[in-house]
Amino acid sequence: MSRPLIRIDDPGDPRIAAYRDIRERDLVGRQGRFVAEGKVVLNVLFSTARFDAESVFLRENRVAGMSALLERIPPHVPVYVADGKVMDSISGFPVHRGVLAIGLRGAEITAKTLLSSLPENALVVALCGIADHDNMGAIFRNAAAFGADAVVMDETSCDPLYRKAIRVSVGAALKVPFSRGGSGETLVQTLQAHGFHVLALSPTGTYDIRTVERAARTALLLGAEGPGLPEALIARSTSVHIPMQPDFDSLNVAAASAIALHRLWA
Repeated sequence: MSRPLIRIDDPGDPRIAAYRDIRERDLVGRQGRFVAEGKVVLNVLFSTARFDAESVFLRENRVAGMSALLERIPPHVPVYVADGKVMDSISGFPVHRGVLAIGLRGAEITAKTLLSSLPENALVVALCGIADHDNMGAIFRNAAAFGADAVVMDETSCDPLYRKAIRVSVGAALKVPFSRGGSGETLVQTLQAHGFHVLALSPTGTYDIRTVERAARTALLLGAEGPGLPEALIARSTSVHIPMQPDFDSLNVAAASAIALHRLWA
C-alpha cells in the first residue's frame, strides 16, 4: 500500500508551522529542531539512527520520484505535500529542491563522552573558531569521506546543524558524530587526556604533514581562516603544515582539511 500523504492547501495550517519563515528562524534557533533540505540529505537522515525526524514536507511535483525515500520514512512521521506556491509561501523563499524535513536534535553530547566512546584506533577532527557555515559543512563532508570517527568543536564554532551547513555537508553532519562546547584550550586538554596525538595544522607548522606518522589516536586541529589557531594551542600540539608554493602560504580551511585528512586516512 502506498504511503498516505497529507495535503496542505492553506499556508496558515498549524501542522506545518515548523517550516514557516525558514531563513528568519535559521538566525534565531529552532528549539531543539533542525531543517534538512534536499533528497540526498533526507536519505542520510533516514538511513542513520543518530537523529529522529518530526515530519517531512514535499513539493507535489517531487513526490513521483521519491518512492525509495518514502519507504525509508517511519510510519509515525507525517509526510506533508503542497504545490509550489503554497510551499514557497510557507517557507518564505523558493524551495527549488522541494524536499524538506524537520529533525530533532536530541540530547547534546560532551566531548568527554564522545571521545570515551571511540575505538582505540580513531581519527578525530577538532575545530576552533570555525564560524563559516560553508566551511563547516565542507569539513564534515571531508571528515565523512576520509573516515574520521568524530568531529569535536569549541564553543566559538558555528552550529553544524544549521540548514546551510547540513546542505553543504551533503548530509555528513547528520552522519559523523560530533560535540560542541567549551574553549579551545579545554578541547585540546580533553583530547590529550583521552590519548589523542593532536596535530595542529598551520601554515607555519614545524613538520611537513607528509612526513608525520599517524598515531593510533590522532586528532587534526583546525582553526579559522585569517586568525588561524591561537599560538597557545599550537604550542600544546604537534604543529604541521601542508607544503605549497613559496609565494602562497595558505589554503581555504575546508580544502586544507581534505588534504590533511587524506594524508592521515588509514
